[in-house]
Amino acid sequence: MRLPLPARWVEGSRAVGMTNNVTYCAELVRTSDRDRYIAALFAPAEHRSALLALYAFNIEIGRVREAAREALPGEIRLKWWDEVLAGKGQEEARANPVADALMSAIERHNLAAEQLIDLIEARRFDLYDEPMASIADLETYARRTASAVIDVAAQILGVDAAAAAEPAGVAYGIAGLLRALPLHAARHQLYVPIELLDRLGVRPNELLARQSSANVNAALAELRHLARRHLAAAHDHIRALPHPALPAFLPVALVRPSLDRLERGDPFAPADISPWRRQWLIWRAARNPARIAR
Repeated sequence: MRLPLPARWVEGSRAVGMTNNVTYCAELVRTSDRDRYIAALFAPAEHRSALLALYAFNIEIGRVREAAREALPGEIRLKWWDEVLAGKGQEEARANPVADALMSAIERHNLAAEQLIDLIEARRFDLYDEPMASIADLETYARRTASAVIDVAAQILGVDAAAAAEPAGVAYGIAGLLRALPLHAARHQLYVPIELLDRLGVRPNELLARQSSANVNAALAELRHLARRHLAAAHDHIRALPHPALPAFLPVALVRPSLDRLERGDPFAPADISPWRRQWLIWRAARNPARIAR
């Protein structure tokens, strides 16, 4: 079921307003999620504004904890986005360049808003310090966030790519959480599942205090292996995709190199891939899609 859009969204915006919104989203994605910004440049020009609106929305939702600092203001902000996607608070939403651009993209590409609402719901986990309970919960979180973004991006590009988006997004999401381990530890957030820590005899405080040990390294190695398994599961699906869908998947080309670096380095001070190399990896994958999940 697709949520109906209010008439005012369907009527469209003034050309100047829409241009400003696209410019705002493009700059936000360029500065905050450069990998997806570069990937969007490989999409046909007529689809880029919608992709950038989606990615800007994902940034806004992903940084709610950082912006709100406390759970209640964060809940209020996420509730606001829920209402925007349900077609409420039109005047206020139209004044927000990301919300306005996103709603225009939903209407133009006939997207199901429910998938984005589910992403918001999954991100409520970020507002609190409760640990991730199980590996299955971690996979579900990645599926509802990273996989959803890839899937909706493919829909914007006119392709149903859900079968490829699910494992690719889980791999991408887990790799991203592993890279962000130092930041999350500083915030007393724990995305490494308690189930895994208990099995390996690791106390959560070891991770929160950023203390390496053989068991901590074993837990993180198991998560890297989990990400690699999902990446391998995505490989054949991605190779079978029609070419128009590929820009949605290009950032996945960074998963394996990121996992390789995490494997070699200090998990609490990971050496990230340089911006120029990230851009080169995305460019290489665009020329040879078999490299995306290899």
